[in-house]
Amino acid sequence: MNLPNSITLSRIIMIPLFLWILSPHFPWQTGGVQEICAAVLFVLASATDGVDGYLARRRGQITTMGMLLDPLADKIMVTAALIELVAYTPQIVKVWIAVVIIGREFLINGLRSIAASEGFTISASELGKLKTVIQIVAVVTSILAHHWDRWQIGFLVIPIRWYAIAAVYFTVLVSSISAIDYFVGFWKKIDYASKDRRKSSVLNRGRSASIG
Repeated sequence: MNLPNSITLSRIIMIPLFLWILSPHFPWQTGGVQEICAAVLFVLASATDGVDGYLARRRGQITTMGMLLDPLADKIMVTAALIELVAYTPQIVKVWIAVVIIGREFLINGLRSIAASEGFTISASELGKLKTVIQIVAVVTSILAHHWDRWQIGFLVIPIRWYAIAAVYFTVLVSSISAIDYFVGFWKKIDYASKDRRKSSVLNRGRSASIG
């Protein structure tokens, strides 16, 4: 197994560890240790998402396994984090929020599968990349908000809970807009592909008639 795929697998392995840290079975649940450990682990797991893709392209090690595991690891990580946060910080991550964000991931995955079967791809938009960044911020701040309402460093006050709420709702907004943007791009390409097939079918019938 090559290095990029190993990094992707490490992200999958981090998911049950992340869930365990946020569970009642984690031994250090006082003083914010639980929240800090979970936040740091989620950031590390998210960072591997960019590293494995970069290394695969740089080293020419793009494989079928990597193409399967990478998006799968992303979807499992996001889904697991949101479902866990619904129970861990229900005041911030509500059920409908998790449903919208997770539903968006399934929708995009389905559209990508259809696009691949039709012989075309739709590249990630800037909105999709922004959604990924804001989503990481939303998950991390929501974890920290379980223990802290704010951090005060000297005269600097960081309103953790307010940042968490703002990031979560901004994630919902960007997720919805990016899903619409992706669907519009998908519809244009599949409509173009359908027109090409119809033209090819007409030309083939014309050739067959000429030959006959």
